Amino acid sequence: MTDCIFCKIAHGEIPCRKLYEDGEMLAFHDINPVAPVHFMLIPKLHLASLAEAEDAHAALLGRMLVLSPRLAREQGLENGFRTVINTGKGGGQEVFHLHIHIIGGGNIPPMVRRS
Repeated sequence: MTDCIFCKIAHGEIPCRKLYEDGEMLAFHDINPVAPVHFMLIPKLHLASLAEAEDAHAALLGRMLVLSPRLAREQGLENGFRTVINTGKGGGQEVFHLHIHIIGGGNIPPMVRRS
């Protein structure tokens, strides 16, 4: 994908504040954080959204989820964190390259209001 900003970040064409990188994925700080700790974990493989995932992606997605808590702890999130995967326009996705937001620190409000 030549016009995908996350592909460009993954290929080193656009700089980022990198937290982690291996042959399959990259973690970097969000440029517009919503909490004291807010970073994203992306596959280097272009996958537009979670809705596009297939059985062939299961191992990669599993490794991403297993890596998330390790990176969160390394960023000081010992008491927990939130993971968010916005999927599709209706799910609030703005960059159409699968990414996991890892968010924590400070006072994180509940996702759903309870009456």
